[in-house]
Amino acid sequence: MSNHPEQKTMKGVVLPGNSTVEFREFAVPTPGYRQVLVKMKASSICGSDIRAIYREHLGVGDEAYRGVIAGHEPCGQIVETGPGCVQYKAGDRVILYHISGCGVCDDCKHGYMISCHSKTRAAYGWQRDGGHAEYLLAEENTCVALPDNLTYVDGALIACGFGTAWEALTRIGVNGRDTLLVTGLGPVGLAAAMLGKALGAHTVIGADTSQNRIDLAVKLGLVDIPLVSDANALDKIKDATGGKGCEASIDCSGAPPARRLALQGTRQWGRCAFVGEGNDVQFDVSPMLIHPQITLYGSWVTSLDHMSELAERLSRWNLHPERTVTHRLTLAQAADAYKIADAGQSGKVVIVSD
Repeated sequence: MSNHPEQKTMKGVVLPGNSTVEFREFAVPTPGYRQVLVKMKASSICGSDIRAIYREHLGVGDEAYRGVIAGHEPCGQIVETGPGCVQYKAGDRVILYHISGCGVCDDCKHGYMISCHSKTRAAYGWQRDGGHAEYLLAEENTCVALPDNLTYVDGALIACGFGTAWEALTRIGVNGRDTLLVTGLGPVGLAAAMLGKALGAHTVIGADTSQNRIDLAVKLGLVDIPLVSDANALDKIKDATGGKGCEASIDCSGAPPARRLALQGTRQWGRCAFVGEGNDVQFDVSPMLIHPQITLYGSWVTSLDHMSELAERLSRWNLHPERTVTHRLTLAQAADAYKIADAGQSGKVVIVSD
């Protein structure tokens, strides 16, 4: 369907890797076979963008940042479709699953394009142009419908942070019998707390080293027992759980002490998930993992199917991820947006259309 924008060029954000933002001029793309052109409405900033692209370029080989338009958490409205599109049309509101995979490997067939190992795999904002621009060229098979009662900001947050939390929480089976421990109350931790409550966790314990982030989690009503991650945190977790620890835990920080706290704060036969990226962790395996018979999960983002499931559940529950947003800035203010996100003291930071 031809409805191409009249403008020929657009501005997009590129990240040189020295904690700065550059604006460059790009042609407004035209969708090809099974592609759609999406007018950006919201595009949020992910912690992995800060850690691995904004500060310095850490990826290597096929995983390296290729100097493309940044932003892998996009949400917007389709304005044009290319030949062969079968599901979406101009005017549809869509979230973008942020990886375009080969489509034929086992991971892609199961919707986990994040785990595709093909050289053709390309992440929006990393190896192909992302959402920090006026328009984004996307593959139709990476689109997920945005329900009418969810906002574009809700959709952008589903695209990665909330999808990551949802995948891990459902994988460890969080339910109404559980006390849930969340270590790291950044944007993904806030998502885990919100979704953990939605899944029925009767008590959510949240721990962080930042008092600002602890205060935000309390203000939003997402954490029942807030804790500063210090030498006394484990004792307080045990005191709150009758000395046994939590049935379920999730580390969203990636910090070694927080990962250990998540494991130590999990009770015997409990379940723990690691989703925070980077760093490492060392612990005495027998007393912390084997002897208490804890199941430890590594969980990386989510699948297309589970992202669609999350959007449907949030719509049904009328639950809005945008509650975790503390800063909304325009594309022209992208440099300020990245500085705020890099400081690590805020909730979610999102770039919205003018």
